[in-house]
Amino acid sequence: MNERFADAVVVAAGSSERMGGADKLAADLAGRPVLAWSLGAMTAARSVRRIVLVAAPAAVAELAATDFVRAADAVVVAGGLTRSESVLAGVRATDGDLVLIHDGARPLVSPELIDGVAAAAARHGAAIPVVRVADSVKGVADGAVSSTVARDGLVAAQTPQGARRDLLLAAFDAAGGASFSDEAALLTANGVTVSTIPGDVANFKVTTPADLALLRLIAAGGAAVAQTRTGFGQDSHQFGRLDGLWLGGTFIAEAPRLHGHSDGDVALHAIATGLLSAAGLGDLGRLFPAGAESTRGASSLDLLGTAVDSVGSAGWRPASIDVALSGSRPRLGPARLDGMKASIAAAVAIAPDAVSVTASTGNLGGPDGSGLSISATALVTLARS
Repeated sequence: MNERFADAVVVAAGSSERMGGADKLAADLAGRPVLAWSLGAMTAARSVRRIVLVAAPAAVAELAATDFVRAADAVVVAGGLTRSESVLAGVRATDGDLVLIHDGARPLVSPELIDGVAAAAARHGAAIPVVRVADSVKGVADGAVSSTVARDGLVAAQTPQGARRDLLLAAFDAAGGASFSDEAALLTANGVTVSTIPGDVANFKVTTPADLALLRLIAAGGAAVAQTRTGFGQDSHQFGRLDGLWLGGTFIAEAPRLHGHSDGDVALHAIATGLLSAAGLGDLGRLFPAGAESTRGASSLDLLGTAVDSVGSAGWRPASIDVALSGSRPRLGPARLDGMKASIAAAVAIAPDAVSVTASTGNLGGPDGSGLSISATALVTLARS
């Protein structure tokens, strides 16, 4: 199975009635909208290959143009009047074998939980995350306790809820337009067994203003201990037949060019992957798939700029970059390395003294040592913007 094998449908078409008219998905949460957190988690999940965002019809165009939606490369489609109608619209917009449905109002879902649900749904056909009911459950009539419900066997369902796409579409067809509280209810009504995995108590749904206040306290506590992230990137290209080497954002006319779909600048490719990795946004290949006509011969400075913009939309900014180059040719003296340092600093908008570029040209083995290729590794630190 491919590492990225699931399509994610993020539902954001509700009316926020219990929020007193406020749009809970647009509410600020540690500097980012609630919905941006949910999309960011889906983007960071290793199992998710494509994201469909279901929005209220009047909000489709506005959301599609939003930075964080564009950074997630999400397709935005119009939802319906009920959750079931919105989910069906999202599922129909997918084209993979497995679909994850997630409430946009659950912003603290972890990429690990998303991947766990995807793996369980792939194995069993359908799966959801659940948490045990901890409080005593009471029946109430006319404002007074009428009964106590045994907690044994009771769980609270969370999202994402995952299932094979064909099972979901068959269940919707059999439902004939009936509405269900969630996909597990829809599937079980159609005879599908839904497996469970342990959920996460932090993955709760924002429904009321009190929920949003609690969410902000949790996010603020996490932000206090997680103001930086570190990412690692690497790349290697063999030399091609043309002259004119791009390396570290600088041009060396007399050196042979590295073979690649873009201009082959391994240093900038490694930096871009490090940035995206640190922000939990995958790698450069996710933003720019190999062989895409739109990036044939493109400047790697432009590709790096797009990576910086994506990281910024996710709430991060570059703080420091360390690049190590490996190759027996060309010889890179202090002047060239300083030029690369300045070029990289300008491309990511940080001070030159926050960038380090080093090179190893001697006593190397393999293709780098024999002058067939150049490799680059980058260690990148991000800070909250």
